[in-house]
Amino acid sequence: MEQLVLESIGYRAMCQDCGAELECSGVQALVDGRLRWDVEAACSSCGFAVAVCGGDIPRERRDQMLAEHGPAGLHVADPSASNVAIMRVLRAELGLDLVQARAALRQVLSGDHRGTLPEMELLARKPRASGVAAVAARP
Repeated sequence: MEQLVLESIGYRAMCQDCGAELECSGVQALVDGRLRWDVEAACSSCGFAVAVCGGDIPRERRDQMLAEHGPAGLHVADPSASNVAIMRVLRAELGLDLVQARAALRQVLSGDHRGTLPEMELLARKPRASGVAAVAARP
């Protein structure tokens, strides 16, 4: 069984019931080979509470997560790994064409392919399944 990988952030939003400030907590998690975004919010003024699970992370929250935790990168630990195998993974997982996959490969090999830790761990699991030593880590 693969390890659960997650990162969380806290933020404020407006209560949809009373307009007061909500305390929100968001978590991006890699669960069963899929990324999910879960949010819990509670209003101390009126008692409104909500939990929304399993969506995609909004760009604004992803940017906040990267700012708070720092980006993680995909690192190929095996210099003899097949570039073709890595490009195949990048094309399939990121929906890239061949030219874009070559550019992404250069980013991976130079350590410049970045994202949230759960995003990079999801990507790292694919080459590992093909026998390529890859890890998601912060610099």
